[in-house]
Amino acid sequence: MLRVLLSKTFEISHGTRKPILAMEGLRGFAVFLVFLVHYVSQALPLVGDAGWSGKIAWGLQRYGHTGVDLFFVLSGFLIYGSIIEKPRPFLGFMRRRVVRIYPTFLTILAVYVALSFVRPESSRIPEGLGAATIYLIQNALLLPGIFPIEPIITVSWSLSYELFYYLVIPLVVGALGLRQRSRLARVLFFFIVSIGWLLSADHIGALGYGRLVMFVSGILLKEALDAGLGPRADLLGLPALAATVVAVLYGEAHHLGGEWRFGCLFVGFLILCLAAFGRDGFTARVFSWTPMRWLGNMSYSYYLVHGLILSVVFIPLGSLVEGKDLGVVAFWLFLGPMFLLTLVGSAVVFLLVEKPASLGKPKPRSHPGP
Repeated sequence: MLRVLLSKTFEISHGTRKPILAMEGLRGFAVFLVFLVHYVSQALPLVGDAGWSGKIAWGLQRYGHTGVDLFFVLSGFLIYGSIIEKPRPFLGFMRRRVVRIYPTFLTILAVYVALSFVRPESSRIPEGLGAATIYLIQNALLLPGIFPIEPIITVSWSLSYELFYYLVIPLVVGALGLRQRSRLARVLFFFIVSIGWLLSADHIGALGYGRLVMFVSGILLKEALDAGLGPRADLLGLPALAATVVAVLYGEAHHLGGEWRFGCLFVGFLILCLAAFGRDGFTARVFSWTPMRWLGNMSYSYYLVHGLILSVVFIPLGSLVEGKDLGVVAFWLFLGPMFLLTLVGSAVVFLLVEKPASLGKPKPRSHPGP
């Protein structure tokens, strides 16, 4: 009975034809990585010098940052897939993206603004009506991220990247006539773009623009799947994921540049997703695990709200244990309950805002587009 209730609540692929279930699981995996980043950053200072456990936590936090990169790959795949298959009116396409993003985002933004009045010492809103108004408008327009503006919601910088991709990719596909080109020509074009961007992005500025290349990884994923390469990659999926862990941690330890990091993730996540989207293979079954898929289905709500929940809990907890060394055990004991709290809070936002306002009733469709 409980499973039926949970299924009705957190399944969003009903009514679709051939949904890629592993994609939902990959979203869940990606958002859990993001959770680890913020959990470690807030929990580790409370437990003092954690020795080897602290080094493990350091690794979890460093690799956790790749959760956003995986989201970008999945977005690159979905949006490019919907654009390349048939022409779509630009305004209609952007309207659907706004409906998908803004109801939940504006709800959480309003909560942050309200909390700025409750805890002004933690507020990022500048003093003065004019400066505050401009800053709020900048955040509402999702400018922090692509532009050097500190966001009110820490993680919302990535939405700026997403919006940039939504605006650019339809124009690129249309202006260059990519639908009329051969698959080989499209692959070569995006491959050259990727190489050029990786080699130049680090010199453009310190805003992490190199991350934009992950959208192109998703584009090449779409082309590879359409070419029938998914089943051939099945056994490479989990080894590719493991390789990204080793590569990222090695790069962090040796202070290698963005070219190394994003180049490794570009290839590793492409192979991982290619294997997972093969539908019937081992990698697909791993990422089709139902609880992981349900987390993935509410991942947008979770992404926006989990940091706030962690702060609400850790701020008073920090005052309570100030000056005390709780030790390694406390760090790991807190992880499960904190994750559960973020799940509950995110589920509330998903059920009350995201699902009714942005998802609605699924309509049958012939492709796994957005």
